[in-house]
Amino acid sequence: MLAPYLLLFVLFTVVPVAISLVISFTYFNMLEFPRWVGWHNYQQLFLEDDVFLIAIKNTFIFAVITGPLSYMACFLFAWLINGLQPKVRALFTLLFYAPSISGNIYFMWQLLFSGDSYGYINGFLMKLGVIVEPIQWLTDPKYILPIIILVQLWLSLGTSFLAFIAGLQNIDKTLFEAGAVDGVSNRWQELWYITLPAMRPMLMFGAVIQITSSFAVADVAINLAGFPSVNYAAHTIVTHLMDYGTVRFEMGYSSAIATVLFIMMITMNVLTQKLLRRIGE
Repeated sequence: MLAPYLLLFVLFTVVPVAISLVISFTYFNMLEFPRWVGWHNYQQLFLEDDVFLIAIKNTFIFAVITGPLSYMACFLFAWLINGLQPKVRALFTLLFYAPSISGNIYFMWQLLFSGDSYGYINGFLMKLGVIVEPIQWLTDPKYILPIIILVQLWLSLGTSFLAFIAGLQNIDKTLFEAGAVDGVSNRWQELWYITLPAMRPMLMFGAVIQITSSFAVADVAINLAGFPSVNYAAHTIVTHLMDYGTVRFEMGYSSAIATVLFIMMITMNVLTQKLLRRIGE
């Protein structure tokens, strides 16, 4: 029964990752046959490519802020909404999930942070007398990163939120009755000793999704700050990968970037899963 999935997984995930790893040790420009260069691509990444170091810094800032905050927000909102009536719960679930499936979701933020006096935030601040001239929100390196982090947090209430809602709905109600008999006396004890341990698979799934999305930030930065952004203020590892892979077609170098990103994601996933295993102990 698992054979069809395993076949597709190996062909379209394991094999491409392995090929990318091999190509990362070569010079490959899509026109010539790959030429083996050993560790040269990795040495260039960390010792010569200043833009890549900026991308690593920005990516870690994204991941450290948006990852934990969005993860906790997804669970908190799911936990609060779960106690509502079914119709009200369905409405709030749609409202929270809608941003992640919307089409032109960046249009609203571009209007809010427009750099002229017609931008909503500039117009509001000028009307209050806080500023006398428009602020270039999306072209000033001082503001670009915080704005993109804000938008990413807004967009992050998606798949993990639905997974947590589903997990809360499927908890066996008899566990709470057994907990009351054993001395669980309030909602916080129920949360720590019953709800969270019963939701470990969903918590693991949500952690993987949030880590992946926080390290793979690209669309938000490109749509709001441009590609590339001013002074690379919103440059991330994925946008750096896109630059070398889809613009310059330096496939060996871009594969090295992808390998570094893959190792970072795997490491964070392993650490997060070790932390989640201790819940309820």
